[in-house]
Amino acid sequence: MGGPPVNAKYVIYASIEVDGIVEKPDIIGAIFGQTENILGEDLDLRELRKSGRIGRIDVKLENKSGRIRGTIIIPSNLDRAETALIAAAIEIVDKVGPYSAKVKVFRIEDVRAEKRKKIIERAKEILRKWSKEEMPETRELTEEVLKAIREAEVIKYGPEGLSAGPDVDRADTVIIVEGRADVVNLLKHGYKNVIAVGGATVPKTIVELSKKKTTIAFVDGDRGGELILKNLASAVDIDYVARAPPGREVEELTGKEIAKCLRNKLPAEEYFESISKEKASTEKVHEETMTEVEALEVKIPDHIIKNIESLKGTLLARIYNDKWELVKEVPVRDLVSLLKEEMDSVYAVIFDGIITQRIVDAAYSKDAKILVGARIGDATRIPEKLVILSYKDILGQ
Repeated sequence: MGGPPVNAKYVIYASIEVDGIVEKPDIIGAIFGQTENILGEDLDLRELRKSGRIGRIDVKLENKSGRIRGTIIIPSNLDRAETALIAAAIEIVDKVGPYSAKVKVFRIEDVRAEKRKKIIERAKEILRKWSKEEMPETRELTEEVLKAIREAEVIKYGPEGLSAGPDVDRADTVIIVEGRADVVNLLKHGYKNVIAVGGATVPKTIVELSKKKTTIAFVDGDRGGELILKNLASAVDIDYVARAPPGREVEELTGKEIAKCLRNKLPAEEYFESISKEKASTEKVHEETMTEVEALEVKIPDHIIKNIESLKGTLLARIYNDKWELVKEVPVRDLVSLLKEEMDSVYAVIFDGIITQRIVDAAYSKDAKILVGARIGDATRIPEKLVILSYKDILGQ
């Protein structure tokens, strides 16, 4: 007989048992008939139904062995107290037609509460989705604001207008970095006693600061950082040296990485001494390697030597077998991948390029006996059975 009206506040659910076979209209008629005038005219079910304050009564029935079991559903737009009275009233129904009946209210649903639950759950879902979509943008905006604040903290220091933090004058220690981006990154992580060199030439302001304050040279972990450090050391009284991790730049380091680098700083004298020792050790290894190579007997046919002359400036690599027959010619840039992926074994590799450790390892992995390049680079681990020569070793020029 229909469901609850759209504006129902509550829904009464009651179970019914009838000791015989009856139909829905019989039960609904019994409800209207047996509750008539019990609660007065204002709460008479027929009147309430006409005015729409009670919705259409629905009954769901099930026949079990000649007995009816079912559920009565009554939508209500009354207030809580009036709805409770209606619920209690329908429980007085004790007959449907000639059969005994029993009605028991088992639940009154607050439709608005259910709606509120749905609204809350939906609101949570919307908020989660909204947060997921909008928060990155919010973070970006926040970061942009913080960046603007940090950049506002960058001051121009000295007659050269060097990028610096606001505490350079006040601090006893000054961190010297390469450029403005490094200054901004250190400011971001709370280091305000920082100043940038700002170029290859060491500014006079930096020189003067180093005479009055403890200085930490904090440079990138690459070749450029080494050059900046070398320039600084030639003109500035550096007390400590801090380096970014190999291949990293100061401007990209996290706060934790910056703290670690500064914590691991070395006294300048100790740092440069260790660099000198490392360089001397590398040169010694290289000299020993060359001595061993020269001691080995190498026979390169005359026509191959002439071919070496023709290789100059071509950036090509040639691979030979043990009969000095040309097996392959490729651009130098493809040499390592060719050796690793396509060649089973080789005898000699001659190429117009620098002999690096990477090429040495690739050639030796294919049992090469001779490796010739324009010049020898950073190769320090030379296998005993591999002869390495430069153009100069062969051509004498």
